[in-house]
Amino acid sequence: MTDSLAQPLRSRRNHWNNQVAVHAMMRPDEVAFRYSGKDTTWQQLNDRSEALADALARRGVGHGDRVLIVMLNHTEYIESVLAINALGAIAVPVNFRLTPPELGYIVTDSAAKVVITDQPLAPLMAAVAGQVPALALTIVLGDEQIGAALAYEALIAEAGSAHAPLDIPEDTPALIMYTSGTTGSPKGAILSHANMQAQAFTCIRALQTEPDSIYFCAAPLFHIAGLGSIAPNIQIGTKTVIHPLGAFNATETLDAWEAERATSVFLVPAQWQVICADPTVSQRNLALRVISWGAAPASDTVLQAMADTFPDALNVAVFGQTEMSPITCVLEGKDAVRKIGSVGKPIPTIMTRIVDDNGDDVAQGEIGEIVYRGPTMMQGYWNKPEATAEAFEGGWFHSGDLVRQDAEGFVYVVDRKKDMIISGGENIYCAEVENVLFAHPKIREAAVIGRPDDKWGEVPVAVVALAADNLTLGDLEPFLNESLARYKHPKSLVVVTELPRNASGKVLKHVLRKELQGSQ
Repeated sequence: MTDSLAQPLRSRRNHWNNQVAVHAMMRPDEVAFRYSGKDTTWQQLNDRSEALADALARRGVGHGDRVLIVMLNHTEYIESVLAINALGAIAVPVNFRLTPPELGYIVTDSAAKVVITDQPLAPLMAAVAGQVPALALTIVLGDEQIGAALAYEALIAEAGSAHAPLDIPEDTPALIMYTSGTTGSPKGAILSHANMQAQAFTCIRALQTEPDSIYFCAAPLFHIAGLGSIAPNIQIGTKTVIHPLGAFNATETLDAWEAERATSVFLVPAQWQVICADPTVSQRNLALRVISWGAAPASDTVLQAMADTFPDALNVAVFGQTEMSPITCVLEGKDAVRKIGSVGKPIPTIMTRIVDDNGDDVAQGEIGEIVYRGPTMMQGYWNKPEATAEAFEGGWFHSGDLVRQDAEGFVYVVDRKKDMIISGGENIYCAEVENVLFAHPKIREAAVIGRPDDKWGEVPVAVVALAADNLTLGDLEPFLNESLARYKHPKSLVVVTELPRNASGKVLKHVLRKELQGSQ
């Protein structure tokens, strides 16, 4: 028995540090993670994360401390999370695309004093440290020290005292995941080890994870779709291939799926749209069993393309949000075509209600906000008691998603509550209008936002990126007449090169509103 498993306190708890220790004993030489052709075994993962935890402890990192991780996708990302959690500290994965002031806000809000980053992002973090002096220690991936930053590999190899093994209960915070900020400043959702284990079980069931599964991770690890999708693989000891981040390239992604014999993949709808349009996709020798999507709405057009392109793979939709670790609803493969447009049924481990503005249940088929309770529900927002109280009003987590549920229990997302437009007393759901716009052959991307109007209070505006030729609102009217009531029609059409999106593929509508306001 290894020392890590001989610790009686540690062996009582069910979280990913202990799971890695078990795999290090049971399957030490099997591959846990592969990145750019380099394999890391379960034994190596356990040893390296423990060595990094020792080095962090020697520098004062302890229980409850926050440590930022600002890096591209690497196996070292997982090592860092494990090392931080081994000390009872909290990992704070952060979007590396943020500007120094945006990163500085998160450093200040989380009160983090340490950041782990990589060489391409070291100058960015140096700028942040210059603005926020409390960020006292920077660790950079690689063998060589960069300025005042310490070298990651030097810490792994460093001699010195080991950290004392800790009894870390499952309700201990493991992560602070800052929400994408589609409506403003991000909030840090506190996710515990218990949250992540519940998420792991959800994924194992929904994605039919088997011992021989090979999961292909292309989602950014700073996003809950990345770490959340890896949780089940750590739970049962399956292999994960981490794909390098960069501009998404369908041909390169298909090449990697083919070479790695990936059996399960997750992409956001915008990526699936490009994959399905790739001219080489039908010629590929792929091993895919499960294709999944989430993190942003998918149009009927994209979903049908996925079904046509990968007829032999289970097409699984996963729906949720960061605050729920994230999955709340799953559309199983057997229902993907029959219930196209639905995000599936609520998962069995959580309770759901669909309520009106007074918190009362709406009738079946009526539109309301979906609210949740369950083991994946976050503990609250870091350092924001008022926002937490608002989110948990009435004892349920309020998602902000407006949905309807059919007689079989399938959920259909109508819109984000804050995106709903009230025009002349009529509710206009942006997602409904966007779904129609997506089906137009000349439209590649579409988003609908509200614009103040003296007569109607608010009217819809369509912001589109075109696939071909020019398009005017007059050209669009006959097409819209086929599917939408007149009051739902956009009153303006704005053509852009591309829509602003965050790392998970969600359109940043607050950016569009600001740009629209500035152009008036």
